[in-house]
Amino acid sequence: MSVRSVFNLQPARPAWGIRPPAHKTQSMRDPIASAPLPAQVSIPVEQSLGIRAEPLVEPSQRVRTGELIAAADSAAGWPGARIHASVSGHVRCIEERPVAGDDTATSLCIVIDSDGLDERHPDCRPADPWSLSPAQIIERIRAGGIVGLGGALFDTAAKLECKANVAGLILNGAECEPYITCDEMLMRERADAVVEGALIMARALGDPDTVIAVESDMPEARVALHDAIDARGTTAVSVAVVTAKYPAGGERQLIELIAGREVPEYGLPSDIGMVCQNVATAAAVAGLFASGEPLISRIVTVAGDNIAEPRNVDARIGTSLSELVSVAGGYVGEAHRLIMGGPMMGIALPDDSMPVTKATNCIIALHEPAHEPSRVEMPCIRCAECSEVCPARLLPQELLIASRTSDTEALEELGVDACIECGCCDYVCPSYIPLTVRFIEAKRTLREQRQTRHDAEHARDRFEAREARLKDAAEALTRELDEQVESLDEQTSIDEIMARVGGGEENDR
Repeated sequence: MSVRSVFNLQPARPAWGIRPPAHKTQSMRDPIASAPLPAQVSIPVEQSLGIRAEPLVEPSQRVRTGELIAAADSAAGWPGARIHASVSGHVRCIEERPVAGDDTATSLCIVIDSDGLDERHPDCRPADPWSLSPAQIIERIRAGGIVGLGGALFDTAAKLECKANVAGLILNGAECEPYITCDEMLMRERADAVVEGALIMARALGDPDTVIAVESDMPEARVALHDAIDARGTTAVSVAVVTAKYPAGGERQLIELIAGREVPEYGLPSDIGMVCQNVATAAAVAGLFASGEPLISRIVTVAGDNIAEPRNVDARIGTSLSELVSVAGGYVGEAHRLIMGGPMMGIALPDDSMPVTKATNCIIALHEPAHEPSRVEMPCIRCAECSEVCPARLLPQELLIASRTSDTEALEELGVDACIECGCCDYVCPSYIPLTVRFIEAKRTLREQRQTRHDAEHARDRFEAREARLKDAAEALTRELDEQVESLDEQTSIDEIMARVGGGEENDR
């Protein structure tokens, strides 16, 4: 089966989505820079979806770069990525520290003081993926702690272990959110690693058709990928070009665009024979086999009008964001707004002391406009602009009414769970209604009510099961007594029967 029979390499322009200002050229003027080895790293143990990893080291213990320092309990049956030391040195402490999230978000962090030697752990050995079985490739990826670097943080090994027959592997390079350019610069400068990682993951999946998706405004990346594919001498990988429109890089949206298949609600891409990975994830897989280095660093875009020299920085996991800003020339004046991620789906930060994690793809520092016009929320005018741009084909105006009235039945019927929280509806709303925030809250309320309902049903089932057990026990006792009475000799006197019963009561006491 050829790639073209599975994928549309020139998909049509989607009707949904928006085109916000890109703000990308500034951070792509210079090559990717390598951040200096940090003097200290703070490595959160929660860096993937699934079970939290538990520390395997203790304070004062010496560790080497690439050494396993935290792992999830694999016996629990849920995925959870392993965590490795990003520098060599001594563990200073293991404590709760602030991380990106809401104002009170913290995570257990392993803090390591670097000794400056960057001594590699002996387990960091290269391997030939073409001499390994698919199961061995997947196990090595699991040992390397590799997760989805597009932001989802799902365990890559667990994704590759899908039991369904996989028809296609998609590498997502459609970096559609403003400011973020880490994936585009990766494809420009390290296209060979992206292609190699794609082939390795395809081997783990049974060699399905493989495509790398890029946006139409990435000509340099597209040329670099084609050159890398030609240099590798392979016809197993192709490049698909999608319209530069936000959020074309969403997993479900990208699959629909280039594969023509819709991921079912509450389903996974593997349900329709597709697996989607990020291009940075592919490069990390290639690096793991080439050098034996687990996932201990990643490329981060440092951008915004408050950054002196916007650029992309390759930094060790656990490095403070302030050090990345320094590599990018520091701030221009005072930073008023800090965002981790893009402006559409990113997280506001209180300061730049937070550490780089596997999810950190971008840091944006912005000046607050001196006279920003007031954006007071106004009533919905039912213009339906939000419906036209929604990539999930929802009816945000109807969802807004249901969320305001806490109508959970309507929220379920209207499919609020399908909201990908992209912010397109917010962007076009003329009434400045924070629709995405409302839908996030509605989804949380719905989850809580479902959990309450589930707990109540579980308690009812336990109660009914107990009642059934007691009833069965009582019926069994009655049958046993009836059998004993029937077995008594007809000549047995009433006094003897009473004596037996009375003796039983004495024993019970």
